[in-house]
Amino acid sequence: MTTVLAIVAHPDDEVIGPGGTLAGHARAGDDVHVLILAEGKSSREAVAATGDDDTGDGSGGAEADASRAETAAAAAALGLAGWRRLDLRDNRLDTYPLLYLAQRVGDVVEEVDPDVVYAHHPGDLNVDHELAARAALIACRPHVSGVRWVLAFPTLSATDAGYAGRPPFVPAVYSDIGETLEAKLDAMRCYGSELRPFPHPRSLAAMRAQAELSGAHAGVAAAEGFSVLRGTWPPGAPGGGPTW
Repeated sequence: MTTVLAIVAHPDDEVIGPGGTLAGHARAGDDVHVLILAEGKSSREAVAATGDDDTGDGSGGAEADASRAETAAAAAALGLAGWRRLDLRDNRLDTYPLLYLAQRVGDVVEEVDPDVVYAHHPGDLNVDHELAARAALIACRPHVSGVRWVLAFPTLSATDAGYAGRPPFVPAVYSDIGETLEAKLDAMRCYGSELRPFPHPRSLAAMRAQAELSGAHAGVAAAEGFSVLRGTWPPGAPGGGPTW
């Protein structure tokens, strides 16, 4: 059994990015967990700063409760063993010290003890995605964790919107999600507050199109692509390759 942890910035990123792959892990009997750093709502409101300290959070209220209910429903649709939300301030992870973010992520990495970690592509336009990826790499560095593989995923509306000159997302491996694409889309339906009509990238049609295009790249019906941020093949792996 492989232990898997997806480290994502916002509620629904775990679905839009590696959702089909996480569902595949769960169906294979792996122990699959998700960590969500930010609450995902407050940046959409025109709220002035109120003097909160840098380690506060943006949780609370009926909208936050509804968002957590969406996360719970999506986790059930994917078959996750567990999920955690830190509910830090949305699109303001750059107001926290990177050390603080890495420590919070590191606490969960130590608790879950994953073999494989899925994280954001560090070149995404969204600053929360970039910092979530950096915190994940710090928390999963060799000699402080047993993580064997750190794989980065693209996120519709953030990876494709990256500024020219930022590191492009270049997939190196593909996960066949032909059998779990519908579970991915069902999980996204649980995030009703985040869905938008096509051609918005956060639409079910766009997610299906991306999976089918990635599948065409890989020679299967549907796929998710990942870049390798770090990897270590264990002794005795078939053909010397990874075993996740």
